[in-house]
Amino acid sequence: MSKQNTLDFEGIEQLPLRQYAERAYLDYSMYVILDRALPHIADGLKPVQRRIVYAMSELGLAAGAKHKKSARTVGDVIGKFHPHGDSACYEAMVHMAQDFSYRYPIIDGQGNWGSADDPKSFAAMRYTESRLRPYAAVLLSELEQGTVDWVPNFDGTLREPALLPAQLPNLLLNGAMGIAVGMSTDIPPHNLREVTAALVKLLDEPDTSVRMLTRTIKGPDFPTGGEIVSTRDELIDIYAKGVGTIRVRAAYTVDDGNIVINALPYQASGARILEQIATQMRAKKLPMVEDLRDESDEDEPTRLVIATRSNRVDVEALMLHLFATTDLEKTLRVNLNVIGTDGRPAVKDLRALLLEWLAFRTETVRKRLSHRLEKVNERLHILDGLLIAYLNIDEVIRIIRREDEPKPVLMKKFKITDVQAEAILNLRLRHLARLEEMQIRGEQKELAEEGDRLGKLLRSPAKLRALIREEIEKLAGEFGDDRRTSLVERPAAQAMAEEELVTAEPVTVVLSQRGWARAAKGHDIDPAALSYKTGDGYLCAARGRSTQLAVFLDSTGRAYSLPAHGLPSARGQGEPLSGRLNPPDGASFRGVLIGEPQMRWLVASSAGYGFFVKLGEMHSRNRAGKAALRLKPGWDVVVPAPAAPGEFPGSARVAAVSSGGYLLVFPAADLPELPRGKGNRILGIPVAKLKSGEERLIGLAVLGPADDLLVRSGERSMTLKAPDLGHYTGERGRRGLVLPRGWRGVDGIEALRQGA
Repeated sequence: MSKQNTLDFEGIEQLPLRQYAERAYLDYSMYVILDRALPHIADGLKPVQRRIVYAMSELGLAAGAKHKKSARTVGDVIGKFHPHGDSACYEAMVHMAQDFSYRYPIIDGQGNWGSADDPKSFAAMRYTESRLRPYAAVLLSELEQGTVDWVPNFDGTLREPALLPAQLPNLLLNGAMGIAVGMSTDIPPHNLREVTAALVKLLDEPDTSVRMLTRTIKGPDFPTGGEIVSTRDELIDIYAKGVGTIRVRAAYTVDDGNIVINALPYQASGARILEQIATQMRAKKLPMVEDLRDESDEDEPTRLVIATRSNRVDVEALMLHLFATTDLEKTLRVNLNVIGTDGRPAVKDLRALLLEWLAFRTETVRKRLSHRLEKVNERLHILDGLLIAYLNIDEVIRIIRREDEPKPVLMKKFKITDVQAEAILNLRLRHLARLEEMQIRGEQKELAEEGDRLGKLLRSPAKLRALIREEIEKLAGEFGDDRRTSLVERPAAQAMAEEELVTAEPVTVVLSQRGWARAAKGHDIDPAALSYKTGDGYLCAARGRSTQLAVFLDSTGRAYSLPAHGLPSARGQGEPLSGRLNPPDGASFRGVLIGEPQMRWLVASSAGYGFFVKLGEMHSRNRAGKAALRLKPGWDVVVPAPAAPGEFPGSARVAAVSSGGYLLVFPAADLPELPRGKGNRILGIPVAKLKSGEERLIGLAVLGPADDLLVRSGERSMTLKAPDLGHYTGERGRRGLVLPRGWRGVDGIEALRQGA
């Protein structure tokens, strides 16, 4: 028998899958949070950014140096400190060079570094060149002064700074964005002068509240300018909680009736904004705008011109509409989530953030002073030894010439330390002149004074704060500038009603037998003469204006509304209403109504029942419509008829015709006005003929006292003059009188308005 193979797990750690997955995901989450996505409060940088800045300083790419290819920097970064993708590293580098992304850019780039319209349109790193900007000195100038901890790089062959000794809170000045696992950060940029003034205030008065600090730091200051329209209370709430949203708008002026936009919200694209406005123009939703132009150039990086049709256009109302419907206003998220000096991520309010950075800065300055004091004491120690050598120069020379091991002899003879003896032995002959003694005594005096000053600074918290304050104010004078983003409380953005955005033009809405709708300009067209799809034909039409709602009735008596200006042009064959509305299964569209909301229309069923209704009662924004005319099984909807113009009902008359050729005319006042329902009997049709479908109501018209009546039968038509209609006048609900022989196969009737 063969021996069964067994797996040997000796020496292999065994864990439940759940525990292993949980631990692995937690490790990954902490790596993303701490080493990739969130900035540190100390220098305001993420690890990749910190390594880029440090690598550039190591390459000698200071502000006064010659530019070098960006690929050189990226190669050093990923080869020495950041073993990740070169494209991601280069993109982080580009971001720090874009003056529309960073309020105080750190890198000075030559070549194509992207544009505000398309920040990622930058050239490849083999084409661009870069060096550090003067502002980078704020992060790097104290690096070699014992201010930071140094840690091994990823392979342990080099050392890199764990943090940069920032002299200003770069986190607030340039802001940061990042998405980690389960958390994110969105810190807007701020003005350097305002931030430094707030730091000085906190140094003088540590108990200053967030509300008091917001008198100095009024709000974010974006590199692209614009206007912050959030209220002061909203901004205070954001800074007090560390989270919230800020509304930022474009800034504009009016030049000879045209609107000139000269500053955009942060991270807004001018090209996209123009496209958004152009889309509305193509949809005929901005009749007051005549033209759009992008006149941006080197002198004016942002100059978008909106040409209005006349000087009578309400510019403020137009801009409020554009703020609401385009990226001319953006809502930016604020989330002051950072890695603190304790190494933990947390959302901090403005005061806590500034105080924590000041604590970091205080410790950094203390380390710098202690490091310098240590160097001063070391030098004084060496100078003491050198002075002993100069005072005993002959003996020192004798010992060096005669002794095989002069160092221990010197140490024993003159009671000096190993360091001092080594310094004496390293002296060059030309430094043995008498003048050197005087220089040593002078240097000793200077260093002693400096050491005394450093000791006093380190022992006195008040003097240390004064030094920090002095350095901060000096940097504010060197790198500070005026605020770019103004803070203005403006009315809330509000889109105009569609009726205000559409030119009020006369239109004829045409409905086909198969439910295809379209809108033709003007009232003088013949809808029956339009082209229709094969198997389709003209059903009905209604005249109104492009700013009004067109109401469609279906065969179940439900009413639906669509803006007339949104209907397809009559140059084509229209579109099926079923694509825009949700009628019941099997329903078809039977009529169209349009006009002012107060206008009356006569709606009726094929059974001869109907009522007048105000058009506004039938308006519905719901795709499923609303119930309007109540029908019984087997009943259909008759094409609605508009009421006669003028005072209603007054002397208006209703004309109704049946498929049997019977015409009845009666006063319009005899019919009720209802919002919905079945209505009253209009035309009396024998029950037997109604049930068999042999006869039904097929046409309606509402006539003024002087209006004639057009009767259609196939392609023929005849006109009944107003005086002749008296022959067909009767009581509402009667059957009426039969039309002349040859006209009893009537298709419909229509009012001919006199003087229309």
